[in-house]
Amino acid sequence: RLERAGTRRGAGCPGPVMAAAPPPSAPGGPEPPPPLQYSLLLQHLVGEQRRPRAWDPAALGGIPSPPKSEEQKMVERAMESCAFKAALACVGGFVLGGAFGVFTAGIDTNVGFDPKDPYRTPTAKEVLKDMGQRGISYAKNFAIVGAMFSCTECVVESYRGKSDWKNSVISGCITGGAIGFRAGLKAGVIGCGGFAAFSAAIDYYLR
Repeated sequence: RLERAGTRRGAGCPGPVMAAAPPPSAPGGPEPPPPLQYSLLLQHLVGEQRRPRAWDPAALGGIPSPPKSEEQKMVERAMESCAFKAALACVGGFVLGGAFGVFTAGIDTNVGFDPKDPYRTPTAKEVLKDMGQRGISYAKNFAIVGAMFSCTECVVESYRGKSDWKNSVISGCITGGAIGFRAGLKAGVIGCGGFAAFSAAIDYYLR
């Protein structure tokens, strides 16, 4: 009777069919296949075993960049060298120092002053001469300091292999100490600390 009822029910309106669970493996028989490990799948999708796709700007509608030639690579290496950076800082320091010297000479009331005749009014030629001399003096000092600082920072960065605020502090201490050491050990220590603090402040402001 049960078989007939099941046959009639299957012929008429079939009911819900339940998936039969796999029979447990008999002892000593073949083991069932292991379940899918999602960790392995994730490693192939986003993990270490993921194959990186080559980025092609032309495929995305962008402008493809041609490979760099040996001349371009040589120019880039020359521009990233310590000698080029020191020369650039020297030129920039010379221009900045000259402008600063001329500006300070323009607001100084003692420009063109003659100690032998303090009541004589200096001429325009004497004032311009003093302004030029002060500008050249400031330009030389700024150029030397800029070249020393830039070259020292480049050497320290190449040695450490890092680009952080410590490079500026170390190079500022070395530059200030070398400049102040000419006046004595105490002046060298003060110059080292002053330049290091100034370099740290400028680096913090720029970053």
